[in-house]
Amino acid sequence: MSHKPMTLFRYYSLYHPASIAETFLTSRAYNVPVHQSRHPKVCSWIRDAVDAVKAQLVLGAVERIAVVIYNDQDRVMERWMFDVASFPAWTGFKEGKLPRREDDEEDDGRAEGAAAGAGSGESKVNWSNVHEELRASIRRLAHAGEKMASLPEGCTFTIAVELRDEGDAPIGHPQPWIPTQSNLQTKSKDRPTPGEDVGGAKMTPIRAVEAGPLFFECWVEEGKAKVEQPSSAIPPASEEQ
Repeated sequence: MSHKPMTLFRYYSLYHPASIAETFLTSRAYNVPVHQSRHPKVCSWIRDAVDAVKAQLVLGAVERIAVVIYNDQDRVMERWMFDVASFPAWTGFKEGKLPRREDDEEDDGRAEGAAAGAGSGESKVNWSNVHEELRASIRRLAHAGEKMASLPEGCTFTIAVELRDEGDAPIGHPQPWIPTQSNLQTKSKDRPTPGEDVGGAKMTPIRAVEAGPLFFECWVEEGKAKVEQPSSAIPPASEEQ
């Protein structure tokens, strides 16, 4: 994962077209143009969130990652889902001990080194293929976001992780994670019924990626609040979509 604070999808729907140039600058991820927030506090929050996700991911504790978009009444509009249950656990890392990186090149180098240390008997990873798959995923995410119905004004977002049943909840100090609301709690051995917003009212598959040590699937779930909202509440789509 890159540490750059980027918005890979939905920026057309979350922001008025006239404000996009002031709100975002154009950057690149895996040699694909993306939009990066100009706001220092937003950038800092995203970096911290990615660090917190990565700390759990390398331990093999994460089953899914979710980018959740809420309306101004805190109802779930969309969940952008990444199933990473098949990701390898990387040896040599401890929770909270991951170094910070500021660009894709350094981040890629650390990922390559971690994968190389995961098992000496494994064949060498073709990182060109891995990066090409990631580029294709970014394009598909952006395309899916641009084709979806616009969101109402006042939306916000957060990042959540769904842990494996055998995974331990990340606790300690500082505490980057808090339990999610009951409507987004997944099914588990202690909770036989998932929350009402898990799965959404409509699901659109985006892409399945298998490259080197990485296998993940991504899709988007549109919540009941979005599907049921009256058409008058949906702003017109940008001409740039």
